[in-house]
Order: sequence, then structure tokens, then C-alpha cells
Amino acid sequence: MTQQAPALEIETAPSPDAAVLGLHGLGADGHDFEPVVPQLGLPPQLRVRFVFPHAPVRPVTLNMGMRMRAWYDILQLGGGREDEAGIRESQALLETLIARERRRGVAAQRIVLAGFSQGGAVALHTGLRHAERLAGILALSTYLPLAARLAPEHSAANLGVPLFMAHGRFDDIIPIERARQSRVALEGLGCKVEWREYAMPHAVCGEEIADIAAWLRGVL
Repeated sequence: MTQQAPALEIETAPSPDAAVLGLHGLGADGHDFEPVVPQLGLPPQLRVRFVFPHAPVRPVTLNMGMRMRAWYDILQLGGGREDEAGIRESQALLETLIARERRRGVAAQRIVLAGFSQGGAVALHTGLRHAERLAGILALSTYLPLAARLAPEHSAANLGVPLFMAHGRFDDIIPIERARQSRVALEGLGCKVEWREYAMPHAVCGEEIADIAAWLRGVL
């Protein structure tokens, strides 16, 4: 049985009937995007529960084996061999969070999977394989992991799910070209990608937060 990931929760109104499950990037934790919630300015009638899980602590090859919070091991920059076991382990953790929201009365169609960098990769990987239709997938400064496995493994229920991808043009951690290639691969499978580019590095900016807020209002 997969262990429940510890998580920070923020509710915008009592008795939430929608949820955003947001995964942080490498070396951060669930508090990383806590300040973004009030900046979104979502209307209270949306009644959203934001769930920000903390990734497990594990050695990261790219950082000389140092232990830090990571959704999976990073073996090298710029693609190449991937930590498939770690990615699928985090997929299972995210699935437990989806299941918990379902038990708390939130319909699958009211659940958004979101993430930044590594967290965005796990959100993409999991959401496009999830059996029930979701509200949407929010993938920030990230890429599609295990891209060759998506065609045989994707869920028909979520192939057309609203998908928001955003990236900084000056990102030196995950170059924007890698994200653009992921976008092309997703659209080639029939995914509907809402794409945004910003004049920023591997980060989040105010203009992006405003666009995310508008997108969330649309899908929820």
C-alpha cells in the first residue's frame, strides 16, 4: 500500500468542493507555493482546497548524491536516462492524494493537478494516465517525462483535459526548447495545450500568476 504523502492544505472557503493538488520543484517543499494562493484572488464561491504535498527526501545524482526533497532522481540535465521507478512512485503518491479528495466528496472533474519543474512533470505523467476525467493539468516550467510511454499508457478520459503549460524564455535549468518539444508531443497525441511563455528564468512571475488564476476560474 502506498504511503500517504504529508501535505500542507489551504482552503479558500468552508466545505471545499474543488481541489488543486500542487507539487513543488526539486529541493523545495509544500510551502513553496503557499504565498501564491492569495495572489490568485480566486472568488470564494469556487471553494477550493489547495493541497501542497512534501516530496520524499532522497539522494539526487545530479547534486552529487545529496539528499533532498525530490519527486524522483535527476540523473543528468537536458534529457537522457530517466528515473522511471521514482517517477512511478510519485505517480502512486499523487494518486493517493486524488483518492483522498474523492473520499472527501470532491468529484474528479473538480480536481486540478498542478506542479512546478519536477512537480509539473509528475502532474503531467499522472494526470494523463488517471482513469477518471479531471478538471485540468497545470504544468509550469517543466517537460513531459517518459514521453515514449505515454501513447500506450494514456487514459482516454484525460487525453482532452484542459492543459496549461507555461515556461520562461530564459530558463537555464529546463531550456524552453525541451518544453516546446513536450508540447508538440502532447498535441501529437491529441492533447489540447494552452501555452504561455514569459520573459523570466526558472521561476514564476506575476503575469504568469494572473494567467493561472484566469485559467483556474475557467476550468473550475
